[in-house]
Amino acid sequence: MANFDDQLIGPRPYGLRLDTLVRLRWLAVAGQTITLLGVHFGLGFELPIVPALGMVALTACTNLILRARKPRPHRLDEPQAAMILGFDIVQLALLLYLTGGLANPFSELFLAPVLISATALSPRTTVILGILAVSVATVIGLYHHPLPWYADSVFGPPPLFILGMWVSVFVSVAFIGGYAFAVAQETRQLSDALAEAELVLAREQHLSALDGLAAAAAHELGTPLATIAIVVREMERELPADNPYRDDIKLLREQSERCRSILRTLTSLGSGEGPFDRMPLSHLLEELVTPHRPFGNIAVELPQDRTGEPVVARNPAILYGLGNIVENAVDFASEAVKVTARWSPEEVVIVVADDGPGFAPEVINRIGDPYVTIRGRRRGTEAETPGGLGLGFFIAKTLLERTGASLSLENRVFPETGAIVSVRWPRAAFELNLNRQAGAQPASSMEATPSIPLASARIDD
Repeated sequence: MANFDDQLIGPRPYGLRLDTLVRLRWLAVAGQTITLLGVHFGLGFELPIVPALGMVALTACTNLILRARKPRPHRLDEPQAAMILGFDIVQLALLLYLTGGLANPFSELFLAPVLISATALSPRTTVILGILAVSVATVIGLYHHPLPWYADSVFGPPPLFILGMWVSVFVSVAFIGGYAFAVAQETRQLSDALAEAELVLAREQHLSALDGLAAAAAHELGTPLATIAIVVREMERELPADNPYRDDIKLLREQSERCRSILRTLTSLGSGEGPFDRMPLSHLLEELVTPHRPFGNIAVELPQDRTGEPVVARNPAILYGLGNIVENAVDFASEAVKVTARWSPEEVVIVVADDGPGFAPEVINRIGDPYVTIRGRRRGTEAETPGGLGLGFFIAKTLLERTGASLSLENRVFPETGAIVSVRWPRAAFELNLNRQAGAQPASSMEATPSIPLASARIDD
């Protein structure tokens, strides 16, 4: 089921960019190498230099392997990043084991992998790495080689000093790691919010561009549709009553009149003051399905108890949004379409269900984006017949959401086939649409209604 109440962007998965992590590890390799060589040769302290440099070389080798096997832009998933950071903690512990344990002032570097995890990975992974760092710090605090010192003396820190260093590692990992995660989480939330706002703005701009195209199309189509209507009426008048093409001509005339009716509504969508601009929900549903009954079997199902039936404004967004959904269901249904309405003091729900092939699994989670065609093919067409651009459902969804509705899509449970589209309004938002229609329409909600009839294109178009 794809629910459009979910975030447009959604929480982004945790992970680290491989190139970033490799660069940080090269920095660690360089720092460890310079420190070991400087202490051993520069200060003259005796170090187990060969095994220590071997630990550093092991990190360098893993870096080379990562660089060879993965491209630079590759983004590590969370388990991969956690394994690499865990390896770095263990490698640092082995180096400290060889060079004095917690008495070595560089033991605070246990914080580095935990800090990286806190800023880029999940809390669970950060806690696991923090426990690992504290655990190995405990081990090397108890068991380690002596701290390198001058040849004629031995530096032996007291146990209280080692305990203080252990407490320092523990507090640093817990406090600074938690602080870094909190700051990074705020940054992630702000970034997600900005990205979501940008996506909503882009969609609104896309719809506004389509609105302008619709107005231009309505202006250009008015004259040729009038000519077609005249010619069809003349042909119908000239054909004998028993002519086999008479029914086809009649259907062509009805559809041309329907197109002209849609174009005529361009000049009157914003009035909302006519005597028929308010009606019960059941009447609105009948108005929506009546034009499609010649093309399919449509059933309207309402509660037996009509108490509290919503009174609906003839809001163009609701009319064209629901109209597209019904038309799409008729287009792909094998035998029947069922339109179900139910209401309560809290919400109003309209469900459109068909028995066709259903939504394609590979696109059901992306339905509602521009240029995503929601069905494989139309009924009665060949499989290779090109589909539409996928703008119809994008427009219908956007128009309905402007009225406060939320949409959810799902397929019927096997062995049944077909698609189910649910449109849900909070009762307060549904009645607000009625109030808006009765008075002046807010500029922020439906400024583009003069060009809304573009949404009357088929949903998969």
